[in-house]
Amino acid sequence: MNTVTDIAAATEADSAPFFIRGKLVEGAEQIHRSRDLGVDFATPKIDLDSLVHPRSELPPLLNTPVSEIIDFLHEAGQRLADPNNPHIQTTIDRMAKVSLQPRKSIEFQLKHAIGYLNPKVLRELVEQNFPNPKALDEWVPHTDHTGRRSFIRAYAPRLIHVLPGNAPTQGIQSIAQSALVKSVSLFKMASADPFSTVAFLRTMAEVDPNHPVVRSMSAIYWRGGEESVERVLYRPQYFDKLVAWGGGDAINNVMKYVGPGFQLVSFDPKTSISMVGREAFASDEAMVEAATLNAGDVAMGGQEPCVSSRFTFIEASPEQADRYCEVLAEQIRIDRMGEGTPRPLDMELKEQIDVLRMMDDEYAVFGKTDGRGVAIRSEEPVDFHPLRKTSNVVCVPDLMEAMKYVNVATQTVGVYPFDRMASLRDHLASGGAQRVVRLGEAGPSAIGNPHDAMYPLHRFVHWMANEDGVEHR
Repeated sequence: MNTVTDIAAATEADSAPFFIRGKLVEGAEQIHRSRDLGVDFATPKIDLDSLVHPRSELPPLLNTPVSEIIDFLHEAGQRLADPNNPHIQTTIDRMAKVSLQPRKSIEFQLKHAIGYLNPKVLRELVEQNFPNPKALDEWVPHTDHTGRRSFIRAYAPRLIHVLPGNAPTQGIQSIAQSALVKSVSLFKMASADPFSTVAFLRTMAEVDPNHPVVRSMSAIYWRGGEESVERVLYRPQYFDKLVAWGGGDAINNVMKYVGPGFQLVSFDPKTSISMVGREAFASDEAMVEAATLNAGDVAMGGQEPCVSSRFTFIEASPEQADRYCEVLAEQIRIDRMGEGTPRPLDMELKEQIDVLRMMDDEYAVFGKTDGRGVAIRSEEPVDFHPLRKTSNVVCVPDLMEAMKYVNVATQTVGVYPFDRMASLRDHLASGGAQRVVRLGEAGPSAIGNPHDAMYPLHRFVHWMANEDGVEHR
């Protein structure tokens, strides 16, 4: 910074410090602008050398038992849960300025994310991801049917995580998962949340500044696609895998760096849907029940997370679907989480919905385009991405007809009535969907279950075999 304008911007911008291998790094040499709301924030200048853990040095967590890692994460979770934790409170204040989500939603998500550090959750996560969790702590012996001996280890990887900006919970989950696989990790934060991951790591450092978990983690921000940073870091000399969350542009950007020795574990952009059977119209009570459950899946996290429902396929006539949409819109607009005043709809999205409202021969629109909730009835899915508590309810003669809209980008499918899941799940899996649940339960998944059609921790580690010849009998 060497101009009056730069100095003024740095003075007004919130500070987004870095956390590098156990140390807080502060500074305001770089001014960035958040993607969603165009708010400035300031970061230190990046020292690329400090971000690389030499391969000649063993990972700090390698010989720390998983049980001890879980104990440390639990203790850190208690510190994070303290309502007087200054790092979390500051993060909430600053995130509220750059995030599309209302402040109350951010508070709610951060509060509940800390539950991820519960020891029972962490142990179950490990047990579900690894048939033999001992492989994380030691070289596990194995002899095949020919008598050939081996030792197998889930070796500590070196990971770069490209974090999403729409889920402040993901930072804490990624830290915990990285710790459990004993990785050396660099977290690239998003412009919609360049604060929370550093706040989590700062709190952990206050528990024990020299703990191997703390010394294994770094979190910084750079603008996605900045080649001066990515051409240097995205190399197999320094890291094994790139764990990428985000939209299509973010994933496409990192794809060009993937090659031999440098793998991609991608959590691609996904869309979740709902399926409501004709049984919802057996009675008024059943319809209200289905619409209420549906609304919970739509409104979750302000409809920012991939798991939030965007399209509802319903076995109904237009007249039935209109009754359903009227109740659905009312239920979406109920502020169950105490989010308060929502962000207004993007102008382009608002205009698209308002145009549909005038096309009453093909569409019916219920609710208002004020960010609190809208339901759109149609015969075909709308050609835009429903967002900010917008649900597109599509009439189908049979739920099997909706299968043509299911693909590998379909993450979660909520079904009503619940007993129809069994008859739909094979077809959903064949279409590419990754998860089917009861309508209204799209939220937190069962602990340790596959995510995006894989067991993430199993993918993260570097599987190593030490073969030791044939055992003589």
